[in-house]
Amino acid sequence: MAIYTKEQAQALLKKVLSYSKADECEVSLGGSEGGNVRYALNAVSTAGDISSVGLAVTSVYGKKAGSATINEFDDAALERVVRRSEELAQLAPENPEYMPMLGQSEFKEAITYNANTAAMTPESRAEMVGKSLAVTKAANLNAAGFLENSTGFNAVMNSKGLFAYNKSSDVTFSVTTRDEAGTVSGYAARGFTDVNKLDTAAATRVATMKANASKGARAIEPGKYTVILEPVAATYMLENMFRFDARSAEEGRSFLSKKGGGTRLGEQLMDPKVTIYSDPFNADLPGSTWGGEGLPREKTMWIDKGVVKNLSYSRYWAQKKGVTPVPGPTNIIMEGGDATLEDLIKSTERGILVSRLWYIRMVDPQSLLLTGLTRDGTFYIENGKIKFPVKNFRFNESPVIMLNNLEALGKQERSISVESYRSYLIPPMKIRDFTFSSLSDAV
Repeated sequence: MAIYTKEQAQALLKKVLSYSKADECEVSLGGSEGGNVRYALNAVSTAGDISSVGLAVTSVYGKKAGSATINEFDDAALERVVRRSEELAQLAPENPEYMPMLGQSEFKEAITYNANTAAMTPESRAEMVGKSLAVTKAANLNAAGFLENSTGFNAVMNSKGLFAYNKSSDVTFSVTTRDEAGTVSGYAARGFTDVNKLDTAAATRVATMKANASKGARAIEPGKYTVILEPVAATYMLENMFRFDARSAEEGRSFLSKKGGGTRLGEQLMDPKVTIYSDPFNADLPGSTWGGEGLPREKTMWIDKGVVKNLSYSRYWAQKKGVTPVPGPTNIIMEGGDATLEDLIKSTERGILVSRLWYIRMVDPQSLLLTGLTRDGTFYIENGKIKFPVKNFRFNESPVIMLNNLEALGKQERSISVESYRSYLIPPMKIRDFTFSSLSDAV
């Protein structure tokens, strides 16, 4: 049984805690089940179902902690994993930053679970992939894609009386389309809590359009350009700045660090059009209502009209600084505007449309300077129209500087990053003076 109900999880965790002899003990239980289909060259290459469940025990003596895990749940195995965690705790050095476990707390019921997604079968996945393949075959292109659905749960209980439970479901789809020669490429990715919102054929049509439109790409000079980043490209660019961690900022290791010490909390850091927040009850991107330290999660504003409004504080760092703990983001939502992608293109005299970015690497954590490449469809815009495809670029740019050069935002969309396997609500954006440093022959 990979998915435990709230009552089943609570009963099992109580049993495990009954074996504890430590000063403090925390037990976490998690499991998932789902399946996937992978395809390439217009044919399915692998498919499978996955089911797993595991339990972890952390025992504490003073400030010494030890953890052990297990995936067997008979009484002897459960007692054995508790004893093992206690043995490891006795051997561990003291952790000067250890914080006592929290007691009982109330957590709101999350909206992360969807029965339609949880009910997906190998047959329904095959049908959805078949619709994608029909599109690429009709377009005389080859497709490589991945469809995956997962239903999971997490539960935690400790010896102080804390108990939290969350169940979630998700489905993600990505597809890359290329011609026989491999000289053009298009891409699309979608992610939803409710599988009924996923249209694999429509997503694949976007990817095929990008590929076919990329034929005969021209080389143009690198330099500073007005760019329109589609939501997938913007997601890849921005996700490196979404931690908002107070400690790294106060220790001078972050773009949120102030020169000479302190943080940029309260500063106008970006264009006033930039508002970024977390909200576990957002219907399009729901999140867990509790965090890893047992703290409840509520709607939290991180950037409001360009001003840094909050930083996340662990319990230890909050105590050290004399502030209230703030758990990190459960999700990331960036407010957008009313414009469509086509509206942003029409408003551009000269610029470049970027479909996707990849191979992104950090150059300087303090300025958040990144480097990477465009891919899967890059196009030159002139007088409000796409004129021709262009060869790919290497870029060197900071998302913080980029969001100071923001000209317009479109309607937000749920985008997935295959780098981090996370989803975000991000709008397309029009940016001036985006830096392309060199050309790339990559497709």
